[in-house]
Amino acid sequence: MTDIALPGSIEPARRRGPDLDRGFHPASGIIFLGIVAAALLLVGYSIYADIEDTGARVTTYLPFILLLVALLIAIALGLGTTVGWKRIVVTVGEKIGKTHLTYAQGACAEITAAATIAAADGFGLPVSTTHVLSSGIAGTMAANGSGLQLATVRNIALAWVLTLPATMAISGGLYWLFTRLIG
Repeated sequence: MTDIALPGSIEPARRRGPDLDRGFHPASGIIFLGIVAAALLLVGYSIYADIEDTGARVTTYLPFILLLVALLIAIALGLGTTVGWKRIVVTVGEKIGKTHLTYAQGACAEITAAATIAAADGFGLPVSTTHVLSSGIAGTMAANGSGLQLATVRNIALAWVLTLPATMAISGGLYWLFTRLIG
């Protein structure tokens, strides 16, 4: 073996895949906001056109305003995922197990998640894609013997347990409040 390096042979390894640490280009933000604005205008116009098409006399626009608010919130949820995707990817890929997720583990977890979601759909059961995939990843980490980060698993489990009753209580309370304000 030789200790002599050939010119150009000591180059840093090229990065493969996307650079997740790089920020967004301002033009991307402007284009994205333009698309969101166009979508909001389309939604607003669609609601207006639907009201006009019914031919009924509208005594209050509050239900339609609430519909617009619900649609805006749906857009905001999508926007939150669009902006915060890196945190989701890092949590799922790096913080459930004590080692990084391998391609084989990811494939096994995704196959299991797809099968579980398909089975749940066949039985008419609602399931969360994120919860199912997180569980699949935890299973591959345990099977691999690489260990689980129990604090992350605990937080995910608490989110599963608390999400259903908390959202039921909050949405029920908001519905009660809105029906008192409207009616």
